[in-house]
Amino acid sequence: MAELIQDKESAQSAATAAAASSGYERRNEPAHSRKFLDVRSEEELLSCIKKETEAGKLPPNVAAGMEELYQNYRNAVIESGNPKADEIVLSNMTVALDRILLDVEDPFVFSSHHKAIREPFDYYIFGQNYIRPLIDFGNSFVGNLSLFKDIEEKLQQGHNVVLISNHQTEADPAIISLLLEKTNPYIAENTIFVAGDRVLADPLCKPFSIGRNLICVYSKKHMFDIPELTETKRKANTRSLKEMALLLRGGSQLIWIAPSGGRDRPDPSTGEWYPAPFDASSVDNMRRLIQHSDVPGHLFPLALLCHDIMPPPSQVEIEIGEKRVIAFNGAGLSVAPEISFEEIAATHKNPEEVREAYSKALFDSVAMQYNVLKTAISGKQGLGASTADVSLSQPW
Repeated sequence: MAELIQDKESAQSAATAAAASSGYERRNEPAHSRKFLDVRSEEELLSCIKKETEAGKLPPNVAAGMEELYQNYRNAVIESGNPKADEIVLSNMTVALDRILLDVEDPFVFSSHHKAIREPFDYYIFGQNYIRPLIDFGNSFVGNLSLFKDIEEKLQQGHNVVLISNHQTEADPAIISLLLEKTNPYIAENTIFVAGDRVLADPLCKPFSIGRNLICVYSKKHMFDIPELTETKRKANTRSLKEMALLLRGGSQLIWIAPSGGRDRPDPSTGEWYPAPFDASSVDNMRRLIQHSDVPGHLFPLALLCHDIMPPPSQVEIEIGEKRVIAFNGAGLSVAPEISFEEIAATHKNPEEVREAYSKALFDSVAMQYNVLKTAISGKQGLGASTADVSLSQPW
């Protein structure tokens, strides 16, 4: 915790400036209950949750979620075989519960374009430290590492880059950053994630979202959950699109989006995981935003495999507050060369056919890369799963 909160006197002016630029209007950090930071054992931690609930500071459903999160996180980290597992669990969970309690007492409100809060408390490093013990780096891989360097070079030249990706867990942003932090720290820290409202509203998830650069939207899957709010959600999405267009006009932006509109789910009959189909209109919206920014832009297909670390519920849920299943497992990330819209358009006459064909080309590339990662991780083939199109490495 001490590493994450800067010395108040030396950081005061910088924190004030950061707050002004990010819309971060929290009250002073010491104002909320800090009892979780004094916890020194599992017994004290669980007791603290109970006492804060009895004192009326924690709603019972949040308290139950905290306890479940602790137990599942503890089991996953112990499963990793790390000799310091108990120490890691207590350290990470006390900070996580402290941040969750802070948000219950003083709820953070996300703007359409949210910039990661790095001071006076560094939410980005907090998220990295929390997810890192859950990744089996010995069984994790990055595909086509050289292309990530090419992406960084394009960003340095002022170009915009959009990563068209599948989406597997709430922890995807942290997992992507952890797999790239040694070789591509700029991508790890500066990617802007298009995020649905679920991770902006769930009290157990919000502290992790605060540490990411986000464009906040309402997913199509939840657009009609509450019919009377549908129009409000549409207007909010329009504001977010305008924010994104403004960012892209400035150049050097790296945006991650999952055109499926939500997380991948396993096939109910086979239990096999596979990227969810892309929504062609979402892909086309991003393409047109890039095209009309008057800045060179590129769309790259990105595949991500990490579902076992924090799998979503088997079905899309309406209510906020899903059960957090957590496990220690391998993860994979791969990027393929950008796909030219012009080349696909030249082979089709109907605009709708062009749109569908372009979306399918991006999806097919993601699916192809995903299968290579699946062979390497789930199939235990490791680096031997590399193909002519996907060269796997372990750059850590």
